[in-house]
Amino acid sequence: MGPLVANEIITTDTNLVFAFLIGIGFGFVLEGAGFSSSRKLAGVFYGYDTVVLKVFFTAAITAMIGLLFLSLFGWIDLSLIYINPTFLYSAIAGGVIMGAGFILGGFCPGTSFCGASIGKIDAMVFIVGLILGIFIFGEGYPLWEDFYKAKFLGIPKISEFMGIKDGLMALIIVLVAFGMFWIGEWAEKKFPREEY
Repeated sequence: MGPLVANEIITTDTNLVFAFLIGIGFGFVLEGAGFSSSRKLAGVFYGYDTVVLKVFFTAAITAMIGLLFLSLFGWIDLSLIYINPTFLYSAIAGGVIMGAGFILGGFCPGTSFCGASIGKIDAMVFIVGLILGIFIFGEGYPLWEDFYKAKFLGIPKISEFMGIKDGLMALIIVLVAFGMFWIGEWAEKKFPREEY
């Protein structure tokens, strides 16, 4: 949970308790927002329901702005936050596979557990497929390790790549989010669907 363990503010065990409680809270919010419905989740791809887009964009910009201000006040050291390294080719392939799974199954990994927790059979089947995919990837890793590690770009931030300050990048992302919200509203009117 952030740099609290690294700075010995909380113990690793306390961190796991917080993670468990936050996970339950996150699942509760997902279920409340209707994210256990595969139709609602797939709706973003068809344009008739963009709640998923709005919720996740809102979460992302809230976290981004929060971290930015906590950093400006000196309350958090952004250098202690782990950022996944970028391997371009495997990131693109993973995005395509994830997107295909999302549109075919109607769930992402997190929402599949949300759906399974309320007894949805399709979500449980999705989880079986997810576990099978993890197993295949893990067992076959030597076969595609070179591809997985190809085109290593380090740990770039978009702001560094564009040569702009983090605050300006945050403003741009907020404006993009508002643009996406507008497009989402337009799409819902353009591609209406009966209640499901």
